[in-house]
Amino acid sequence: MYQEERMNAIVEHLKQHERVGIQEICQQFGVSRDTARRDLLKMEELGLILRTHGGAILPKKTKEVYEYKERLIRESDEKHKIGAFAASLVDNGDYIIMDASTTVQFAAENIAADNVVVVTNSIDIADVLSRKAAVRTYLLGGELDPQHRFLYGQSTIAKLADYQVDKLFLGACGITASGLSYPHEEDGVVKREMIKRAGQVIVLADHTKFGEQMFYRISGLDSIDLLITDRQPDQAMLDTLSEHNVEILIVSEEEL
Repeated sequence: MYQEERMNAIVEHLKQHERVGIQEICQQFGVSRDTARRDLLKMEELGLILRTHGGAILPKKTKEVYEYKERLIRESDEKHKIGAFAASLVDNGDYIIMDASTTVQFAAENIAADNVVVVTNSIDIADVLSRKAAVRTYLLGGELDPQHRFLYGQSTIAKLADYQVDKLFLGACGITASGLSYPHEEDGVVKREMIKRAGQVIVLADHTKFGEQMFYRISGLDSIDLLITDRQPDQAMLDTLSEHNVEILIVSEEEL
């Protein structure tokens, strides 16, 4: 079977079953894992699918944001690698803030430094960090968004005002020349306060976030110190990031 035929068959499978794993592709079409991975890479380039950890799903057709737990399942290999790389930037003795983001959660899972203090409004990240003896965790109070699993509200912002940290690890939903944007104002207001409390703002964003404009803008690009992503954005965005003194680090394809 030619690659194009397999790709069409994979799309039909996704329409019926919503997701497909690499192992399923290997078994169904009698191909190697490398061939299955090349098929998915090609399909992603064509915009036919979104790669996930170990497989693929159909791309979203709206700006709707899935619930947090579903996003964890859907997240791509790239986001896992971005998170792991971000964790390598945490130094012994660091004080950091981590926002409620699945990519940031992958960073939390990979923290290996000692004597680290983390402030977060994510109940899932707090849970991950509770299993790390070398990390002290401060969970911000406030009202809980049960779908997206972040704490927000005036009490959350008031508590943040008491802290000053070395680094902020911030997920991104949309990055354009006008700055960072998010779908939920309640969460966005908290993120805006987090930026004020950090010496270095580190944004974790895969390539699909470039050019996306969400409902609530929290800051301009000048608030970002470092951007970690999986692919180089287009030249116009690169020039804009450079104008705002944003350093960009790209997780190499070899690591994926």
